[in-house]
Amino acid sequence: MAAARERLVVVGGDAAGMSAASQARRLKGPAELEIVAFERGHFTSYSACGIPYWVGGLVPERDDLIARTPQEHRARDIDLRTRTEVVELDLPRSRVRARDLDSGAESWTAYDKLVLATGARPVRPGLPGIGAHGVHGIQTLDDGQRLMDTLARAQGRRAVVVGAGYIGVEMAEALVGRGYEVTVLHRGEQPMATLDPDMGGLVHSAMNRMGIRTVSRAEVTKILTDEEGRARAVATAAGEEYPADVVVLGIGVEPRTALARAAGLPLGPSGGLLTDLSMRVRGHENIWSGGDCVEVLDLVAGRTRHIPLGTHANKHGQVIGSGVGGGYATFPGVVGTAVSKVCELEIARTGLREKDALEAGLRFVTATITSTTTAGYYPDAAEMTVKMLAERRTGRLLGVQIVGGAGSAKRVDVAAVALTAGMTVEQVVSLDLGYAPPFSPVWDPVLVAARKAVSAVRAAV
Repeated sequence: MAAARERLVVVGGDAAGMSAASQARRLKGPAELEIVAFERGHFTSYSACGIPYWVGGLVPERDDLIARTPQEHRARDIDLRTRTEVVELDLPRSRVRARDLDSGAESWTAYDKLVLATGARPVRPGLPGIGAHGVHGIQTLDDGQRLMDTLARAQGRRAVVVGAGYIGVEMAEALVGRGYEVTVLHRGEQPMATLDPDMGGLVHSAMNRMGIRTVSRAEVTKILTDEEGRARAVATAAGEEYPADVVVLGIGVEPRTALARAAGLPLGPSGGLLTDLSMRVRGHENIWSGGDCVEVLDLVAGRTRHIPLGTHANKHGQVIGSGVGGGYATFPGVVGTAVSKVCELEIARTGLREKDALEAGLRFVTATITSTTTAGYYPDAAEMTVKMLAERRTGRLLGVQIVGGAGSAKRVDVAAVALTAGMTVEQVVSLDLGYAPPFSPVWDPVLVAARKAVSAVRAAV
């Protein structure tokens, strides 16, 4: 007698959800596993990280960001239902309630195995006017399309970006590329709070050079609107008003876990779902979760954090799909590596900032050096600043930040590997890195920073 066919239900149709569905389908055919996936938007399997480059015109077409369309998933025997939002999880009966966003019709779907890949949502503070026309948070491709529609209708060319994290900085550059006069308002001492303020100051200078007005320590209090309910300016606690034909929220994102919370699933300090190494939701054998809605283990600080990145989401999906399909895989954690750019300046970080190290109760030293991306005599050598944190007693590498010209950012990968391996800065100095004048000085800047960090550790003993 043939075994009964199981049903996998996937909530969320982007990186983690559809990677999980696709990997499960590779391991189990339609006769063994039915796969039903729900996606509240129009698009699936796309690069949200590419949205600023589409807005800025570097990517010509929206669909260039789509890796696999709904039709392509359906052709692989995945019952993918777009414009359908799951509004309730009924864990005791192993079923979900979904609503068709066009018709309003609702229905229940039972599952044997469940994957929650609900992603994250842009932070929208409860300010007057925050819901006005022309105010946009950017997280999904649908969000990007709505922004592009607004830009096509806008009468003026003034933009205000609220927040100066990765999305805020990248969207500011994109809007400058479209000919907008851009003002960035943020509450911090410097833009890019994922860096220490001294390194963020380098980003601030680069933004000023490209004509972006950056206002630090600015607390937004309301979005002012015109008689038609459209955003016309952003007001701050200092009594300033910044005219705007479009407002982009770059304040950050938070896990989209209201469904999980209502169902009583375990959440961490940041509100993300908690999973084990195989991405199973803790305490639930047949429920997995991955992507921007989960918290992951920070291998340096030793605690869970919400780090929403597409790289992690795709890996989570592969791990989940393997588990659903009867195999075994794990996701051990992250060291917090990220890269970005603003105009000619490349920005990278991995591991802990000074703030993170203090919160983790670690005693540390820092070392900052300025070098060049290539041999100094080689044409077009660009300046590059590297900051390194090391544990005071042991010399264990804790974090690296890099800001510099072309060829700077991907050097952070060396530091990411060293952090994952638990190396000391003295061990980093001894790494056998590639050298030729077009690629690096004889002493790579990461190694120079490590040498200085070794001296700081020894001086602190």
